[in-house]
Amino acid sequence: MAEPEVVEGIVDEALPNTLFKVKLSDDRNVLAYLAGKMRLHRIKVLVGDRVQVQLDSYGGRARIIRRS
Repeated sequence: MAEPEVVEGIVDEALPNTLFKVKLSDDRNVLAYLAGKMRLHRIKVLVGDRVQVQLDSYGGRARIIRRS
């Protein structure tokens, strides 16, 4: 199984149910959700935060895995 692609982006908009619109470094917009460990440790993600996202292999959604 191939390793998922990890890219950086900036949170553009916060949506209900911990969904976020993230603008990636290559000017694409993607719908992203919080990873389980970030929910478990209650890490807050706000609009304007720089985040690392793991892209879905099918291109539908992404998972936020780190806030920096």
